[in-house]
Amino acid sequence: MYPPRRCPKLEETNRSKRQRFLNKFTPYGFLSPYLIIYGVFGIFPVFFMVYLSFHMWNPVEGLGSMEFVGFENYVLGLTDPTLWQTMWNTLVMAVLSGVPQHLVALPMAYLLVMLGSRARHWFTTAYFLPYITSTVAVSMIFYVMYSKDSGIINAVLAQLADGSLTSWLFGGLKDVLPLGWVQENSLIRYSVSFVVWWKYVGFNIVIYTAGLATINPDLYEAATIDGANSWQRFTRVSLPLLKPFIFFGVTLTIIGNMNLFDEPYVLTVGGQFAQTAGKTISNYLYQIAWEWLDMGSAAAISWILFVVIGIFTGLYFWFFGRQGLGDE
Repeated sequence: MYPPRRCPKLEETNRSKRQRFLNKFTPYGFLSPYLIIYGVFGIFPVFFMVYLSFHMWNPVEGLGSMEFVGFENYVLGLTDPTLWQTMWNTLVMAVLSGVPQHLVALPMAYLLVMLGSRARHWFTTAYFLPYITSTVAVSMIFYVMYSKDSGIINAVLAQLADGSLTSWLFGGLKDVLPLGWVQENSLIRYSVSFVVWWKYVGFNIVIYTAGLATINPDLYEAATIDGANSWQRFTRVSLPLLKPFIFFGVTLTIIGNMNLFDEPYVLTVGGQFAQTAGKTISNYLYQIAWEWLDMGSAAAISWILFVVIGIFTGLYFWFFGRQGLGDE
């Protein structure tokens, strides 16, 4: 028998096909570890949570104990007065901590930029340190400072109330000291909000400092020549050009503050203190899921929270999105 004849053109065609196949799918091969991990820990939990929200399930009893209940979990969540109370607490603390973040961060960033590069870098780093510090560690430190019997805040206020030079201003506190900063419902929201503000104001300072650094110095020089003072340069030059950065920072604040969990949880010792005013909806969600082991209701409430955050974010986009993105 004669050996089969080689076909150079066919071999070249096959090689080109293999090469095209490798060129097309090799990048996905390198990305496959990330895609698999993201699919398992990112995408699958979302769809599973949707499925779970329509079931009643105690995880201790295994997957076989799942019972389909339809929209019952959503109905129970929407008619639960505790859910709306925790939602109101979350909104109040989101406003009390979020608004001051930007009211302080904007002028502070402007002052840092005016100080020059060396001072700006040092102060920006100092203000940013609380943001990168562990939230639990920060909350524990403030919990000790807020202590009713041995906290430094009550100790300082007691000294001011007894001082000869400050008693005229703080003397009225003698009747109410020591204050239960994280025990009394009338104070817990302000105490938690201050911790959140202190931790995240530095992050916004960095955002606005970066935004101010992109502004052409010639604009400030031109405004100065036209007779503008520092306040006018800030309001007429800096603020209009910072709209995209303000829009970005406020959007992150809305989303982050509506998910408050660590600070109120640690400061109230897992919700033991100030049950009425100190519990956010994320704390309530955690309690339903991991203390009451009702995963179905917890999943439904998490989707209710998702819709609420989407509504607030959407409203913000609707009213301020065009200006914030630079589209007048």
